[in-house]
Amino acid sequence: MQLGRRLGFDFGDVRIGVAVSDPSGILATPIARILNTPETFNIEITQLFAEYQPLYIALGFPLHLSGTEGAKSESVLTFARRISTISQAPIYLIDERLSTVSATKILREKGLNSKEARNEVDSVAAAAILEAALNQERLQGAPMNRFEI
Repeated sequence: MQLGRRLGFDFGDVRIGVAVSDPSGILATPIARILNTPETFNIEITQLFAEYQPLYIALGFPLHLSGTEGAKSESVLTFARRISTISQAPIYLIDERLSTVSATKILREKGLNSKEARNEVDSVAAAAILEAALNQERLQGAPMNRFEI
């Protein structure tokens, strides 16, 4: 695997969860929860790209359990287009089915109640999305489903 960090995003209408890998691409760690506002995107997302200079972006892509695109899919694609205006890093759309469910389970196992977990669930879900991309990269050389404009 190529050395360098990778970023993972769990896009939401209100909050965006963020995770980053270690430079070796072994671990995905939740790092932030960003409010989804135009000001946030322009400042905080740009700062993330400047700080981590990711090899690629793993973006959670909502699908129904049947595998068809969900209603939120278009807003995630719009977010991907916006990201592509500030970074040349490839963007991979990662199936996020059950990522929030698994993130909630992890936080409950850590002893957090639902109110405490609400503040962390987005970034933990982003770490689950990034971990899925890292697994694909280890097996295939790169994650699947590259986003093309």
